[in-house]
Amino acid sequence: MKFTYYGHACFSVQIAGKNILFDPFITGNELAKHIDVNQVKADYILISHGHADHVADAPAIARNTQATIVSNYEIVSWFGDKHGYPKGHPMNHGGGWNFNFGKVKYVNAVHSSVLPDGTYGGNPGGFLLQSAEGNFYYAGDTALTWDMKLIPIFAGLQFAVLPIGNNFTMGIDDAVIASEFIECETIIGVHYDTFGYIKIDHQQAIQKFAERGRQLLLPKIGQTIEV
Repeated sequence: MKFTYYGHACFSVQIAGKNILFDPFITGNELAKHIDVNQVKADYILISHGHADHVADAPAIARNTQATIVSNYEIVSWFGDKHGYPKGHPMNHGGGWNFNFGKVKYVNAVHSSVLPDGTYGGNPGGFLLQSAEGNFYYAGDTALTWDMKLIPIFAGLQFAVLPIGNNFTMGIDDAVIASEFIECETIIGVHYDTFGYIKIDHQQAIQKFAERGRQLLLPKIGQTIEV
């Protein structure tokens, strides 16, 4: 699978010829100012929760690409009601659906969720994706939670995408524990450095994962890697 990082918690994964984009926040991120949001490809846009730093560019990218928005019921409904965007697939916690690239399961996250205009954003979540090319887990914005121990019961993971910036989500130490809960050796870090509250020491973070037999990948914004 090809993984492209667009900064903060926004990334895409190519599966079965489809571009799966997660939590689009690009134009408001000074660190991603070299990314042209009009060139971002998406067949599906998966949104973990309603905060602006996860949905800000979703309306524009959805209209540019005619992507299907996948999220909880409240967020998908908001895109229809607020933005008049009809292509959405609503989900809720514990549910799964077979798409044309693989199966998506909407799983628990411990965070908060309100949409940019103050509309209730439903409960935040994460996504477990299973496909013929491999399986991966995106935790969304979350604290460390015991529910993560359920993930390896559902599927073995090729890699996982975890927030590591601390303050608003897990920090490095908790993310290392999360990697053990989900039984995954390859972790891609997101939700760090964008704001002053979440700046991290990259080398220290990589070292802490390495000490527990894990590999932490921190792609550059705009970089595509094979996972």
